[in-house]
Order: sequence, then C-alpha cells, then structure tokens
Amino acid sequence: MSGGPGRNPRVRIGLAIAGAVIVVIGLIYGIRWMTHGRYIISTDDAYLHADVVTVAPRVSGYIEELYVKENQSVQAGQPLLRIDTRNYKDALSQQQASADARQADITAADSQIQQQQAALVQQRAQLAGAQANVRFAREQSERYRLLRDQGVETEERYQQAENQRDQMVATEQAAVAAVNVAERQLATLKSQKGQALAQMEAARASVSSAQLNLDDTLIRASVAGIVGDDTARVGQYVQPGTRLLSIVPLQSVYLVGNFKETQLERVRIGQPATIKIDALGDSDIHGEVASFAPGTGAQFALLPPENATGNFIKIVQRVPIRVSVMPPKDLASRLLPGLSATVSIDTTAQHEAP
Repeated sequence: MSGGPGRNPRVRIGLAIAGAVIVVIGLIYGIRWMTHGRYIISTDDAYLHADVVTVAPRVSGYIEELYVKENQSVQAGQPLLRIDTRNYKDALSQQQASADARQADITAADSQIQQQQAALVQQRAQLAGAQANVRFAREQSERYRLLRDQGVETEERYQQAENQRDQMVATEQAAVAAVNVAERQLATLKSQKGQALAQMEAARASVSSAQLNLDDTLIRASVAGIVGDDTARVGQYVQPGTRLLSIVPLQSVYLVGNFKETQLERVRIGQPATIKIDALGDSDIHGEVASFAPGTGAQFALLPPENATGNFIKIVQRVPIRVSVMPPKDLASRLLPGLSATVSIDTTAQHEAP
C-alpha cells in the first residue's frame, strides 16, 4: 500500500519550495512596507484646480465684434472682443480739442510775457533817464543858487532852475510808478501762465483717460489658456464688471489634496507625489508638494466650527495641500480643473521649504 501525498518526496519538495517563495515574498513586501510603504500617505479627496481668469469689460457699451469661440485656445494679449468705439472716439476728440485750446492759451501767455518783459526793459530805461535828468537838474539848481548868492544871476533864473528840477523829480516818480506797474503786470501774466499750465495738465489727464477708455473697448486675453463659460454675444449691452467669459490656463493646472491632520507629520515641501486621475484610468502622473494651506478646510468655511461648547466631539481635520502637476505631453491637454484624483506623497524624501 502506497503512502499519502505528503509522503511523496517530490510533493514535499514542491511544498517546501512554495512555502519558501511565499516567505521570501512576504519578507520582501514586509521589508518594503517597513522601510518605504508605511511612509507613503495618500488621499482620494483631491481635485485638479486652475487659476481661472474671468474676463469683464472696464467700459460700458454694445459688443461690436467677437474674435473667439467657446473652447478656443488663446494666447496672452490676443483680442477677445470689441465694444462699440464711437462714443469713446468722440470723447477723445473733445478732450484733445480742449487740450489744444489750453496749449494755445499757454502760447498766448508766453507771447504776452515776452511783450511785457520788453515793456519793462523800456520802462526801466526811461527811469534811468529820468534819474539822470534829476541829478543834472539838481546840480543846475545848486549852481544857479550859488551864482544868485554871488549876484551873478538873477532870482528869476534860479527859480527857473528849481522849477526844472521839480519837473524832473516828478518825471522820475512817474517812471518809478510805471516800472512798478510793469513788474506787477509781468507777475500777473506769469500767474496766468501757471494757471494755463495747470489747466493744460488737467486737459492732458482727460485726454489720457479718454484714450484709456477707447483702448479698453478692445478686450484682450491677460493669460494664455482655453476660452470657457462664454456668454458674450454681438449686440449685447455690457456694463463694467459684467462677466463675459473665462480663460482657463490648462498649462498651469495644479492639484489640491485634502489630507488628514494625522498624516502630515513627515510631509515636507518638495517631496515627490504620484497622481492618478479618475478620468484617465491607471495612468500615473508625477507631482511635487508645492505648499500647505494656512489653515484647515473647516477654518475657511462660511460658518467655521466653534468647539468651545459643552457637547464636544473631536473630528479629524483635513488640511489642503497644493501639489504641482508634471504631466506627460500626451496627457497635458486632458487635465481639466475639477477632475477627481487620488494622490500619494512619498514622505521618505526629507525636502524642506526654501
């Protein structure tokens, strides 16, 4: 009678080998988990995000032209739409005409100042002549006084010299007054020019504002991306701040994972991450821890929890962590904001924040 299967040497050897293989595999997985696996933290509470730019006009008016369509790719600076420019062109022409008028006022003021400066020179020259005449008349009066006292000249001739002296003094005083008037007039003209310069600056500011309004009728893309949420239509009347469309920068998509606070002991900025997007199956995408939120998600809720109550129940909080996404070229265009994901962070790499 033959023995059972356990007594067959070949069976025993096969079972021993199988057991050894299982033990080795278990040891490998155990060692790997002890040295690496237990330091991998993950969460499926993760979603793709992008800093979506809302496009809104700065001026009001009717939309005249649309240059883009929904889901179209655009570059930074590319025209998106134009608002009717007629009113803004008229306003710019009006402000430019006002600025030209102020420039004419300044030119006229310069001419008047130059003319008054010439008149002032003339008045000062006349004053100098009058002062010379006064000095001569006084000398003549003094000379005839001495001659009269000596009996050489008559009293009448001396009085004539005094009268001529008094006339020269009056002429000098009139010349002094004329110089004072001319100086005040020059100061007045300079003040008027300063006022005209101020009005010119105000007119230039108005021209600049009108030009800015005219330029703002053409709305351009501030960033590169894909057009989405397009509600703009030709003929639509829009007000400043009206949301017309959005630009989604797909090239700058990032991931936000909400990790439990108990998982964050070894997490550091710069550590590598592995991302799986639910919509893309099992494709692995590399990432890197970029930053931590300045508070838990509950702190930024509309009604933050208040735990200072009698009935307190401790709840594990979640902290949003931003992860930079580095997708391959064939997947970059398929990473859309809002997609769900699973992210794992390798905390064995001890990177630190700069």
